[in-house]
Amino acid sequence: MRREIARLFAESIAAKRAFLRRHSPQLEQAVRLLARTFHAGHKLFLFGNGGSAADAQHIAAEFVNRYRIERPPLPAIALTTDTSALTSIANDYSYDEVFAKQIHALAHSGDVAIAISTSGNARNVLRAVTACRSLGVRTIALTGGSGGKLARQADLVLSVDSTTDTARIQETHILIGHVLCELVDGTLFTATAGKRKTSLRIVGGSGGPESGGERARKEKRARRRRVAIVEPEGPKPPGGKGKRLRVVR
Repeated sequence: MRREIARLFAESIAAKRAFLRRHSPQLEQAVRLLARTFHAGHKLFLFGNGGSAADAQHIAAEFVNRYRIERPPLPAIALTTDTSALTSIANDYSYDEVFAKQIHALAHSGDVAIAISTSGNARNVLRAVTACRSLGVRTIALTGGSGGKLARQADLVLSVDSTTDTARIQETHILIGHVLCELVDGTLFTATAGKRKTSLRIVGGSGGPESGGERARKEKRARRRRVAIVEPEGPKPPGGKGKRLRVVR
């Protein structure tokens, strides 16, 4: 029994290490894409079947509530949770349409979707990716093995391609999800250390160049108000005034 336990752990660790070696750049791209998407006021959608549906809900909850730090809620929606919508679409049309119709109803250009399929061939996931493409919604594929058809359709592919074992793929997927949550938070938010309450701010602004003097004055005001200035990578929304969050240390 202990040998079997050790073997299963070793297989899971090996799948994670192989993904890290091969796909760190793509994972970094996904972090930056999600950070830019949230910073611009757009939404994240997630969908999948079975264990992948559970992963979609899990990751969405981490963004909407929080992951490890106190920060404003981030708009993430799992399309796997509305049983009335899912069953009515499946009954009136087809199970293949359960995610695509929700994408057409809820998504807009500039949003991002994470499509989860361990095989890359789930038909309802592929239909939803097609719907995303028609609306200008960027897609990130979480898949495994060869990546199937999904790997050829998504804008960015995160594939656990060292194995076709569904369990090992799903175990790596949820680690990838946690990495996305933690690094997106780290990109968008920060806080100064200390015992007193600290404010967090996501800085908007016009996106134009900022002189050294302007930056110095902004930092001086921030220190006086105990506000941490956060300027995520990528373009800033025009006229953005930023958001604040009180953090208790």
